[in-house]
Order: sequence, then C-alpha cells, then structure tokens
Amino acid sequence: MSPTHRGSCPHRTMGLCRLFRPTTCLSQKKIMHFFRIEKQIDQTEKSQLSQEETRKHRRRSCSLTVKKRRRKLLPMVPSEDPEQRLAQMGTLASALTALGIKYSDDLTYVPGMAPRSANRSKFEKGGMQVLSKEDLETLEVCRAMYRRGECPPLVVVFDPLEGYTVEADGPIKDLTFIAEYTGDVDYLKNRENDDCDSIMTLLLSEDPSKTLVICPDKYGNISRFMSGINNHNRFAKKKQNCKCVRYSVNGECRVLLVATRDIAKGERLYYDYNGYEHEYPTHHFF
Repeated sequence: MSPTHRGSCPHRTMGLCRLFRPTTCLSQKKIMHFFRIEKQIDQTEKSQLSQEETRKHRRRSCSLTVKKRRRKLLPMVPSEDPEQRLAQMGTLASALTALGIKYSDDLTYVPGMAPRSANRSKFEKGGMQVLSKEDLETLEVCRAMYRRGECPPLVVVFDPLEGYTVEADGPIKDLTFIAEYTGDVDYLKNRENDDCDSIMTLLLSEDPSKTLVICPDKYGNISRFMSGINNHNRFAKKKQNCKCVRYSVNGECRVLLVATRDIAKGERLYYDYNGYEHEYPTHHFF
C-alpha cells in the first residue's frame, strides 16, 4: 500500500524550507561526523565489495504490483568518485542542518510518543504486504553502504520556487531502492494540529487511536526533501519517477522509496504524496 503525506502546509517544500536556504559549506571531517560514517576501508577493496554486492542483488525490471510477476529491488549504485559522493552528502548535510534536523536512517522512538511496541504490521487495516527475504537482503546491503559513506547518486538542491528538492547526480535504474522514510514515530492523534509539513502515514489501523505517522521534523534523511506531484494536474503524473510503499519488515511497518523507471542524471525525483487516502493538498504544486 502507498503511504500518504499528512500536513497543513499547501506545498510541502515551501514555508520553512524557503526561509532556510542552505549556505553552509561543510568540511570533509564535518560531513563524515554528521553521517557517522564508519572507518573507511581501502578504496580498491571497497569498490570491489560494492561491485560484488551490486552484481549479487541486481535484477531485471518489471512491475511493482505485488499481484503481478514480482520484481526484485535493486541496490543503489553509488558514484565511483569518492569526492563526488562527499559533495553529494554535503548537500544533504547542509539542508538538514539549515532546518535543524539531525540525520537518521532509522525510525526513532521517543519517550512521550508512540512506543516501538505500537509499530506492528498486524494492526494494519486490510493487512500489509511483507518484504521478501531477498528484498530484505538488498535493503540491508544498502544500509551497510550508507554506513560506509556510499550513498545513492543524489543531491539536495534549493529551488527558489519549490524549496528543497532532490536531483539525480547520476543514472538510477528502475526498481532501485532510494531511501527509507525516517523520523520520529508518533500517534496520528497527537499530530492532528501539527505544523510539520512532511508527516507520513506509517500504520493505518482499524482503530484510529492506533494509527501511526512518521514525523521528520527532528530526525530524517534525504527522503524528507523529495518532491510530490500535483494530483490535480493530469500532466504532472508524467513527472513521477518514484513510489512510496509500506512493507512489513520483521513484523514492523516500514516505508520505502523506490524508483519506478530509469532516472537520468539531472532529473528531479517525484512521487505521489497521496497514495490512496488523498488527504494531502497538492493543488499548489508545480
């Protein structure tokens, strides 16, 4: 099932984002510390590891729909040049820092909000699709790559009209894993009047009091800056090149962003914020 963004802002990337344009140029040391990158191994060995992981997990493209012939998720393919990767991470670190957000590639559970025990996919209304063992292996490969500083070829770019956006800094294949949507997990009932414009549905329960959302206002990653399409413009659908899908992973709900077609360098990343609930206002989107 596709998740839905929830928020009061008429355009997710306007408002706060427009007020805080990133201008800070971070040093290599600060970038490494910001993302808590593990100690680097030999560059040649690292390159060989990445190639082996990519060959092992890469699969041909087909439909995302579960009921059709199922496709396998592909691991991201980082840029080969370490300096280019550092520059890519620098754009994300600068944007997150400008908004006062700490980097996190995991869902966070804070006292006073929803406990981790509340995040159970069995509570999902109508059930939730389970991430396959093979796709889970691909997800873990990508998470390990992130920890080594091997990020997908993406940059955060500030647009004076749209605010923060995400662009491909290299080619990305169809079905490539882009990122997991992360942030604080909380009950929707606690966020009904929240002014955060990037709240994402995590668990849609039969019991509204148990519905969970992800709130990336204090912790988050690059998924927070990906743009949404205008659901009221029939031509905007053509811009969509990613999809947000909820999966049950080891019994917990997770939200993954995946490429839905080949993406060329320089393309901006777009997905549908509304899924099937149609609650997020997108009529002001470009």
